[in-house]
Amino acid sequence: MKRYEHGLVLGKFYPPHAGHHHLVRTAQDRCERLTVLVCAASVESVPLADRVDWMREVHPEATVVGVVDDTHMDVRDPAVWDAHMAVFRAAVPERVDAVFTSEAYGKELGRRFGADSVLVDPGRTLFPVSGTAVREDPVGCWDFLQPPVRAALARRVVVLGAESTGTTTLARALAAHYRARGGVWARTGCVAEYGREYSEDKLAALRGRWPGAAWEDVTFTTDDFPRIAQTQNDREEAAARAGSPVLFCDTDSFATTVWHERYVGGRNPLVEEIADRADHHLWLLTDHEGVAFEDDGLRDGEELRPWMTDRFRAELTRTGRRFIEMTGPPETRLAAAVAAVDELLTHGWEFAAPLPEKR
Repeated sequence: MKRYEHGLVLGKFYPPHAGHHHLVRTAQDRCERLTVLVCAASVESVPLADRVDWMREVHPEATVVGVVDDTHMDVRDPAVWDAHMAVFRAAVPERVDAVFTSEAYGKELGRRFGADSVLVDPGRTLFPVSGTAVREDPVGCWDFLQPPVRAALARRVVVLGAESTGTTTLARALAAHYRARGGVWARTGCVAEYGREYSEDKLAALRGRWPGAAWEDVTFTTDDFPRIAQTQNDREEAAARAGSPVLFCDTDSFATTVWHERYVGGRNPLVEEIADRADHHLWLLTDHEGVAFEDDGLRDGEELRPWMTDRFRAELTRTGRRFIEMTGPPETRLAAAVAAVDELLTHGWEFAAPLPEKR
């Protein structure tokens, strides 16, 4: 039988990590009901809604609520405590029987709630990690993060370009390069171009009705492209959850907007909307110059490659996406791409400082 009827865990979860999850699971084991209160300050750079969503996903049996608390922490100041408690009580008005923390202030927090204070692994011996450590070194703390947080923090690099310009070759080579670093990097993924799989399926379906069909007999409608874009996004999200601090994408939903122009003409607002939902950090545009066109049975636009390169460049520029053009032989492109990705990773995580605390 569980000892407490209603327990409370509160914290910034900026971002949540294994120590937080251990605290919550310990509290769940001892309480009939558990409320997790996520307290975010306006100055912090991870949105409160994201933190609430992450905690709800990892702890579906708990009640997770969020609140903005812009009062700094000073455990020696009763007035500061009063201000915090007003926020806490407004968010969690029902009776609390036990407060679970890993902090020295837990005793006072319990007293103010009229509840028992339960201290859980205050020395961080089970999970030697903290929110500060994650913010300072996400890569070093990667194994302490749950899939939704990894997906949010992973730096996503897109390789895109016209037909037969080496996008797949470069994306795969980049993933292999970072996997070879070992450790957390060994999980580096490369998300394949779903549009190609979709095209193969369309051709196979056509040949099922007409065995002699060729690629030039396949037709696309504007309705094909939102499906392609959304599936690309979904597969990237799944890969980012399971991968390393960097994810490589062989094209993306943004590129689908240009492919729509290529095959249908004009723009599709829904594809544009889906593309804007994706969170990418760097685009590598593969130039067609010096790359021989190879017809693999799903290509027919050699003469359109200059136009497509120009369209990708123009749209990347217009939408303010950070991109670098890849030129020269494959080894030159790979070296330039690695340098660009290393720079991205060096400057890739910038968390705003939380409110100061006095203990």
